[in-house]
Amino acid sequence: MATTSSPKLSLDQEINPWEAQSARFDFAARKLNLDEGLWKLLRSPAREIIVHFPVTMDDGRIEMFTGFRVQHNIARGPAKGGIRYTPDVTLDEVRALASWMTWKCAVVNIPFGGAKGGVICDPKSMSKGELERMTRRYTSEISDFIGPEKDVPAPDVNTNEQTMAWIMDTYSMHARHTVTSVVTGKPLNLGGSRGRLEATGRGVLVACQQSLKYLNMDVQGCRVIIQGFGNVGSNAARLMQEQGFKIIGIAEKDGGLFNPNGIDVHQLTEFKYRNGSVLGFPDAEAMPSEELLVSECEILIPAATENVITSRNAARIQAKIVVEGANGPTTAVADEILAEKHIFIVPDILANAGGVTASYFEWVQDRQGYFWKEALVNERLEQILIDSFDDVVRYAEAHNVNNRIAAYMLAIDRVAYTIRERGIYA
Repeated sequence: MATTSSPKLSLDQEINPWEAQSARFDFAARKLNLDEGLWKLLRSPAREIIVHFPVTMDDGRIEMFTGFRVQHNIARGPAKGGIRYTPDVTLDEVRALASWMTWKCAVVNIPFGGAKGGVICDPKSMSKGELERMTRRYTSEISDFIGPEKDVPAPDVNTNEQTMAWIMDTYSMHARHTVTSVVTGKPLNLGGSRGRLEATGRGVLVACQQSLKYLNMDVQGCRVIIQGFGNVGSNAARLMQEQGFKIIGIAEKDGGLFNPNGIDVHQLTEFKYRNGSVLGFPDAEAMPSEELLVSECEILIPAATENVITSRNAARIQAKIVVEGANGPTTAVADEILAEKHIFIVPDILANAGGVTASYFEWVQDRQGYFWKEALVNERLEQILIDSFDDVVRYAEAHNVNNRIAAYMLAIDRVAYTIRERGIYA
């Protein structure tokens, strides 16, 4: 596998997602000999929206919240991207995620551009009523900029089907008619799609299967460690266990679990549902999450947040394959270290693209008013992801770059081609 020499970044730059995204983009654009004008156009988001809005809390206080929506590029279709609720979300983070969404949609060749949104808040300290009022006010603030033909939000960190239902209802009230296709990731009976909830985890499974096939490795005895046991990590773990993978480690923010003989994912899911945490699960030993990340395994799946694999721990990673279920879990500096160790990486813009692919299916079904059986959703999802995996590894071989740069090059090439064909409106 070819190595890549990315620009050197300071520690602050290394963990800044926008700087990390820009470093990868610049390197891939240079390898493509991208025209300077297109380079400038694709390097910057098209639109950045910051809103400050009031919400009445349960005790009658009025609190001010800050929300973001960044639309990176819409050359190939409406913008697409999730909305996250976290205390530490920043404009740089949302910028980077919006850019990644542009490349992710282009890698799997679906007709969307990239967007992302977020609200600075602590959802764990808020009641359901407060979350609903905040969501509806945030939606009303950005309603002029979203819509089925403009920008289609979806769930992300600390948002879910209920959040999407509130957004869809608020937008519909403003439009004076029901608009189901304004968001994806909705409840099934409100225009959601079968198979959407587990789609990102299913995509991770496909990436793991294709990696083993490409590297001539066997699934039997293949040991897997997963960082993050939320929607992506838990669904990936369950689906992979059903296909013969051995899940030996689960790392969460508050601690991890290890069992060399394999963890029963179904029992662990039930345990977490009852107890609110994986800690204390009786059929595995407790282990610090930092240790789990660098434990021996065939496949490591970071499936939680950004900046998990950095210059501080990359040299100690022992996995043969890293499949990025999260967005931006590996920094650009860590990429170089992993490349020197000949670790096969399936980058985030490919590995976790199952979610946006299934969201595309939901958007199509909403617009048609005709819904597919789950088997058809899964079949079409898997075929798109298999084809995209093959496209990326062939691109990597042809251009003598690693998989991440190959995915960026492929995506940038597709978006740039569309812009050249459309021309620049001036």
